[in-house]
Amino acid sequence: MAMENKTKNVSRNLMFGTILKIYQLLMPFIIRTIIIKILGMKYAGLNSLFNSILQVLNIAELGVGSALVFSMYRPIAENDTKKICALMQLYKIYYRVIGAVILGIGICLTPILPKLINGEVPSEINLYILYYLNLVSTVLSYWLFAYKNSLFQAHQRNDIISKVTIITNTIMYFLQIILLTLMKNYYLYVFIILITQVLNNILIAFVANKFYPNYNAQGKLEDSEVKAINSSIKDLFYSQLGLVVTTSVDSIIISAFLGLVELAIYQNYYYILNALIAFFTIFYQSCRASIGTNFIIKSVDDNFKDFKFITFIVMGVLSFCISCLLCMYQPFIKKWVGQANMLDNKCVFLFALYFFVYEIMFLFENYKGATGKWHEDRFRPLITAIVNLITNIILVNYIGIYGILLSTIGSYIIINIPWLYRRLFIDVFEKKYKLTYTKYLIQKLLLLLIIVSSNVFLCSLIKTNGLFIQLVANLCVCTLVSSILYILFSIKDDEFDRAMSLAKKMFKSSISDR
Repeated sequence: MAMENKTKNVSRNLMFGTILKIYQLLMPFIIRTIIIKILGMKYAGLNSLFNSILQVLNIAELGVGSALVFSMYRPIAENDTKKICALMQLYKIYYRVIGAVILGIGICLTPILPKLINGEVPSEINLYILYYLNLVSTVLSYWLFAYKNSLFQAHQRNDIISKVTIITNTIMYFLQIILLTLMKNYYLYVFIILITQVLNNILIAFVANKFYPNYNAQGKLEDSEVKAINSSIKDLFYSQLGLVVTTSVDSIIISAFLGLVELAIYQNYYYILNALIAFFTIFYQSCRASIGTNFIIKSVDDNFKDFKFITFIVMGVLSFCISCLLCMYQPFIKKWVGQANMLDNKCVFLFALYFFVYEIMFLFENYKGATGKWHEDRFRPLITAIVNLITNIILVNYIGIYGILLSTIGSYIIINIPWLYRRLFIDVFEKKYKLTYTKYLIQKLLLLLIIVSSNVFLCSLIKTNGLFIQLVANLCVCTLVSSILYILFSIKDDEFDRAMSLAKKMFKSSISDR
């Protein structure tokens, strides 16, 4: 794929992915606010609990999508239509099996549902009906043409998926708001999710047939190829399982030990955190296929320069985001749900630290994963998750929410990141690059500390009467100080020149598309 097309695809994916993510954050935020104001915090907690349970059930898929999309990079580069069709057929079979496994496990988990909630459930709610509505929605998302997504992902056209999802989500959000405000019916709210999930899968399949009419799910791969894919899936399963357990089980433990109201308060903070994580994910997804392709066609030295460049971008954005979390978290939550539903400043610091270590981990994880190097440290995320789970259960009994956050942060810092960092320079880059990158990373970490400390200090000097004015003022400070300091300390870096050049290319590409 030509460099110009790669830049255009990354630009398109970033633009439409960002538009979709903003939309998917703003509208659910409005709906969550309606649920809190009309139905109450217990319903918000119940919604968060079911989302977490279904994320855990989705472990059956873990590894399949990434492994099969990665296996398409070479046949797409070589225009091997027959191989792509055979891969799609394999993908189709796997997703049917995955849907059946999720359904079976979901049914088996039914008896323990009440034990996952400490305290009372809203009296008018049947826990089992809600659970099965959510479960069927998840199962249908795999059974209805899910394999068609792989074509857009492998061709770096995630923007197409984003456009379709915007359409279906608009229908879903509109109906949910109407049903919640006029009928105050939580069952219908969940049922609409099921219907729009079906619609979304059907529309994506229809568009895939239009864009790629030559690709049909047919044919058979060589046994050796299937064996290699299965090996990658197995390796990825361990990796992704650890990530899901770490990010999803926290909510289940809070519900089981502390209750739905405490879970809702925690999730209000986590919702903001997850919004920032989502934007980083868009960036990684937009350039993931390019990273994978570059490791096939470019030298190790060139790929290391690309890695340093991505680190440069990530650390710059991280400096701004962490500053915003520390300076704007509390005023925003107070304005949104009121002081009675706030956590203390110590929790805010832990959320910011959690965000930082998660993104550092994901920077290494995503770059390594894009190259298909999954086997060598496949047990790392799983061990991290087990340690996190055990410490979660122990600490939540003594220090509550603090224990949930500290156990996750500690498992990343002590186990996940050092292990991943070591394997990155064994499996992906040569060991000689490790010292160079370590010095570069320390330099950027110190710069991040300077920027964050400066922002926190300056924002603490701002005294206003209104929360909204304070939020705007703090945002302006964080934006200006973060930008000025990062540019000032990085202007002599090669990565800075490259960032300016790339920004110009992406701007020209977006203009030419209009």
